[in-house]
Amino acid sequence: MSLCLWFLTRCSSTALFLLLQSVVGRQTGLVVVQATVCSRWGVPSDKSLSQDGDVIIGGLFNLYYIPSAVEQGYTKLPTYEPCKGLAVEPLKYTYAMAFAVEEINRNSTLLPGVKLGYRILDSCFRYPWALQGALSMVGGDMHSCNLMASTPQSADGQLVPLLIGAAASTTGIMLSRILGPLSVPVISYLASCPCLSDRTKFPNFFRTIPSDIYQARAMAQLAIRFNWTWIGAVIVNNDYGQLAIQEEIRGKGVCLEFIETVHRETIVNDARRAALKIKASTATVILIFCWYTDVKKLFLELAKRNVTDRQFLASEAWSTSDDLLQDLAISRVASGVLGVAIRSSTIPGFENYLRSMHPSHRPDDEFFREFWQKEFGCTPGILLKTSLPACSGTESLEGVQHPFTDTSQLRVAYNVYLAVYAAAHALHSLLSCPNRDSPPGNNSSTCSSPKHIKPRELLQHLNTVNVTTPQGEMFNFQGADIPAKYDLVNWQNTPAGSLKLVLIGRVDGFDLHLNESAIQWSTGTNQVPVSVCSESCPPGTRKANRKGEPLCCFDCIPCAEGEISNKTGSLHCERCPSEFWSNVERTACVPRQLDFLSFNETLGITLTTAAVSGAAVTTAVFVVFLYYRKTPMVRANNSELSFLLLLSLKLCFLCSLVFIGRPSVWSCRFQQAAFGISFVLCVSCLLVKTLVVLAVFRSARPGAETLMKWFGPGQQRGSVGLFTSVQVVICAIWLSLSPPEPRRDLGFQGSKVTLECSMASVVGFSLVLGYIGLLACTCLLLAFLARKLPDNFNEAKLITFSMLIFCAVWVAFVPAYISSPGKYVVAVEIFAILASSYGLLICIFAPKCFIILCRPEKNTKKHLMAR
Repeated sequence: MSLCLWFLTRCSSTALFLLLQSVVGRQTGLVVVQATVCSRWGVPSDKSLSQDGDVIIGGLFNLYYIPSAVEQGYTKLPTYEPCKGLAVEPLKYTYAMAFAVEEINRNSTLLPGVKLGYRILDSCFRYPWALQGALSMVGGDMHSCNLMASTPQSADGQLVPLLIGAAASTTGIMLSRILGPLSVPVISYLASCPCLSDRTKFPNFFRTIPSDIYQARAMAQLAIRFNWTWIGAVIVNNDYGQLAIQEEIRGKGVCLEFIETVHRETIVNDARRAALKIKASTATVILIFCWYTDVKKLFLELAKRNVTDRQFLASEAWSTSDDLLQDLAISRVASGVLGVAIRSSTIPGFENYLRSMHPSHRPDDEFFREFWQKEFGCTPGILLKTSLPACSGTESLEGVQHPFTDTSQLRVAYNVYLAVYAAAHALHSLLSCPNRDSPPGNNSSTCSSPKHIKPRELLQHLNTVNVTTPQGEMFNFQGADIPAKYDLVNWQNTPAGSLKLVLIGRVDGFDLHLNESAIQWSTGTNQVPVSVCSESCPPGTRKANRKGEPLCCFDCIPCAEGEISNKTGSLHCERCPSEFWSNVERTACVPRQLDFLSFNETLGITLTTAAVSGAAVTTAVFVVFLYYRKTPMVRANNSELSFLLLLSLKLCFLCSLVFIGRPSVWSCRFQQAAFGISFVLCVSCLLVKTLVVLAVFRSARPGAETLMKWFGPGQQRGSVGLFTSVQVVICAIWLSLSPPEPRRDLGFQGSKVTLECSMASVVGFSLVLGYIGLLACTCLLLAFLARKLPDNFNEAKLITFSMLIFCAVWVAFVPAYISSPGKYVVAVEIFAILASSYGLLICIFAPKCFIILCRPEKNTKKHLMAR
């Protein structure tokens, strides 16, 4: 669009002047042609190809090569060098149009009674020449830049109502803008810019090539399909190249390592710079959106630097270029190219048409005469003065293998063919009279005359045309566009060293159909090239973007415990359900292992051994006391309470075993009850013992003889029973209202589910512990008061030490119990039970057993009564 504005502002409004003259001429039925000198344009070629007819359609083709561009400055008016060298492919497009017109004229049903003609001009890849040629066909002949007098010229049979042309999008934009006020339809065979699909801006534009948006998306699909997330790009510096980059990276998950732009004016330096960038890059896949002439310069530079390990993605502008395929100098670099190409088709009879062409049959065809001279090195005819010898007349294209006669894969030529048929069908619709056989008075339909076709009416019919070619292909314009269809091609090596074009798939709209097994990659094998910034993250990890780098460059972070990723390249790790945990590889969720304090594990075995040992030692002490029950040491310390205390200690040791093993409903209830009652029985015995000691020494005072009546054997047993029954009542109420229940704890050691006895009522457990603590503190206080009573063997001292240990253990138990996780809660409680039980057993009975067994001389009444 910018080129169009540049041209319009720097050509002295000549084009606008001609347009206004054309508008006036259309309105009056005559065309006034007036041209002015515009040396900045150069001198367009005066060669043309035409055929008379009732309706003439125009054609614009880039038949000659544009010379190397000259950099235009701002100190003088821009100049153009003349075009030289006939291009073979555009020449074939020209004859595709001529063939289609002749085929339509032979069709008795498409345009009956109407002969279709054409007028074809060369635009030489130059926007001013294309515009001048278009205006000359629409508004009148304009081959000279000399100022001419305004001479009216009849429009009958001379002016074209429709133009087939625009080999470039910029040219299409210009022609549509300039011819839009005249409503002259423009059907392009090669302008593919998506901007031209806008009907509000370009209502008179049509094309038989899909919009580039489909091509770019197809290339993005290829990159995604082969996991090419890290690629380089070389693009032409215009909308054609910029669109490819936008579509390639917009939400497609593809990142670009670099973007190199090339300009036609500085292609040599640009190609050298791009080649150095490609060689230094880490991307192995390179996207190229350029014209084939630019690509050739780039490949030659890469060949100089021996860069042969890159996989190239080709746009349709060069993916089928015979000039590149046959060039041996670039075959090593270009091998394996994967590209999107304009869909190919066949035109029956077209090859015979081309091969039967001869200058003698086409005396006015200057383009074909020049082609004949170039190919056979002779001059057809005797009137032309050239340095070449005259042709013998035996020259023929029948047996020649030449790109001009190769119709195996017609692409752009077929687009031209479709454009002619679209124009013919629109004319058929316009010229058809449904009531032609009706009486004149009843004919309500207005029939157009071939000699007076209005472009506006033709444009209306072109919008609704349905084209059916002789091959049976049907299509209609969807706005300006036709349904998107492409071929996918691959450049493969041949024994001769050159490259051949192999069809490997197709694109139909947004659907990609690809035969991957038929692809030959740049490596020469069937192994798909790898082009990534970072290798895909394996299952069990997730992507973590690197700061300041593209999204395709990332680190792989292992999933946290309890999370998994079971796909390659996961963005996030998923958390496992509550009853499951991640495996070691973090790739799957597995059921959590049940965890509880077991008899089989080391901790369980240790605690079990300690409990059984304590019970065994207690039994041994019981046996010793029973054997020496008549000795003063046993009798002096209330043997009945001593036996009861040993029994309760044994129960304390054994009740710890109930805490080990898999928790169940009954074990959870029984363990707490057994613990609470056993320890209350034990502490009650010590409390009564302490009271008895105090009572004995108090009774020795005058007037206190009756005190011992309250501490006889019956009273002692009753006191122990009373203290114990209170705990029994507390436990019964607790277990009946809100007993402990087995529960799965998911909050600790995530891979395991801890089975534990949950305290449904903390109050109940607190009352059990509190009551034990109350008795223990009372016993400790009384024993402390009685520790200095005069006696050679005062048992109150032993009780004081034992109760100090007992209280210290259970005071430390509370915070340890609260903070311990999982099964260690149970271990802490068992440890407290065993520690306090061992403390009582050792502190109270160890000194007695030592005297009984090792110092029998002290086990006498005299020794015990000594003060």
